Amino acid sequence: MSIAKKIVTLAGVVCLTVTTWAVASDPIVIGVPTGLSGANSTVAPAVVQSSEMAVAEINESGGILGRQVKLEIADDGSGASGAQRAFDDLIINRNADVIISMETSAARNAGIPIVERNQVPYIYTSLYEGRSCSPYLFANGAVPEQMVGPIVDYFIDEKASKRFFLVGSDYAFGRGMLEFTRNYIEERGGEVVAEEYQPMNATDWTSIISQMRREKPDAVIMSTAGGAPNVTLQRQYKAAGMQALVGNLSVDELTAQSMGADAEGIYISASYLTAIKSDVNSRFLERMETYFGSKLLTPNDLSVPQYDAIYLYKAAVEMAGTTDADAVIEALAKVSFDGPRGTVQMSAQRHAPLTMHLGRVQGNGSVEVVQIFKNVDPGEQCPTT
Repeated sequence: MSIAKKIVTLAGVVCLTVTTWAVASDPIVIGVPTGLSGANSTVAPAVVQSSEMAVAEINESGGILGRQVKLEIADDGSGASGAQRAFDDLIINRNADVIISMETSAARNAGIPIVERNQVPYIYTSLYEGRSCSPYLFANGAVPEQMVGPIVDYFIDEKASKRFFLVGSDYAFGRGMLEFTRNYIEERGGEVVAEEYQPMNATDWTSIISQMRREKPDAVIMSTAGGAPNVTLQRQYKAAGMQALVGNLSVDELTAQSMGADAEGIYISASYLTAIKSDVNSRFLERMETYFGSKLLTPNDLSVPQYDAIYLYKAAVEMAGTTDADAVIEALAKVSFDGPRGTVQMSAQRHAPLTMHLGRVQGNGSVEVVQIFKNVDPGEQCPTT
């Protein structure tokens, strides 16, 4: 990308000088801040693998606009302070042309002012609580309007559940998801008997599980920070002998596998499951297995949107004919990608309509598809952005 500046000479002749910021031989840099430590450390390595696979494929096919793509990874610590350091490092020191990341909501919220200040496009790839809006932000993960209905409707309509206990991590994601869930349950005629929160790094859920035992809910809806908190809560829930149905709004297939038998019976709502039957998904899984071999981490609903997003960025740059932020941002709402999840386009107020899958975790960690919901709209997210 180059910028032409007008210079008026002493003779009154207008000349042009060109300051070159990047030349065709320079790589396009994709910055990926993600939680390699902290709450997201269970799933972040799979996000890195999806990023590496997408970049490898793109580079093998000639890059973007004839330029190779370079991947830069930074650990955001799954939190706000780590994200600030990671975003600054990627944008200022490593010259990222775009930020594409699966992160906690705390990390995302800390990073947005940095991308705005530096005018860098940001594609957020995590399922989240919704309504994060910025001129530089696009999101291709699921939001409550897409995730909550499949679980709650199934529990009420198929399992006759009436009394619900809500438990989450005490930050934007946990509270945002469960606020929507409470309203949805009550609209459906159900009752929320309790709503409890623990810090993101909580490891002891004894008091909340004791409260569940007293309340005797028909179903428990969990919305904890992705990864480690999900594991500790579910293991302690099962160890306590609890029998209520469990729907989890943040468990992905990889995390479920890490839980082992403790995850059996959990219901999840996901835009991606390895069980999706399509030629595109089959080829994707084959390529991932070939590329990573025995080191492959199960692709999941927190890692596959990362793969999609890198291809969406590629399409936007190619439509714009440049990596210039304003041009790319204008193109991002127009482009689509036919990937493992189906066709994804961030055309609904910078969010994406998605096909959602209600899944039930099996004893071996795989996820059985119970129901499929085509092209679920994300609803009102960023109407004025």
